[in-house]
Amino acid sequence: MTPVEDLRRDHRAALLRHLGHRQESSLHAGYELGRKALAGGISLLEVVRVHHDVLVEVLRTTSPDEVPAVAEAASDFLLEVVASYDMSQRRSPGGR
Repeated sequence: MTPVEDLRRDHRAALLRHLGHRQESSLHAGYELGRKALAGGISLLEVVRVHHDVLVEVLRTTSPDEVPAVAEAASDFLLEVVASYDMSQRRSPGGR
């Protein structure tokens, strides 16, 4: 498996856990997933693409009345995943 395929597998599992429980611990799992992706050299664009693809899969089986809540929870999860990238950019000489 490639690093991006590993990320896709792990992201799917972590996002599904978060959607099922929506707890701080599942958000933390997203944060750790992002840290691992950053350390593994996976670009931010690849991370966002993986999230989008997994979310589309989830939404295909989500009842219409649950879509807004799923979308909001998935957004919260994505913010945790990309937090490491934001912090890394802020620490770099060219960052804010």
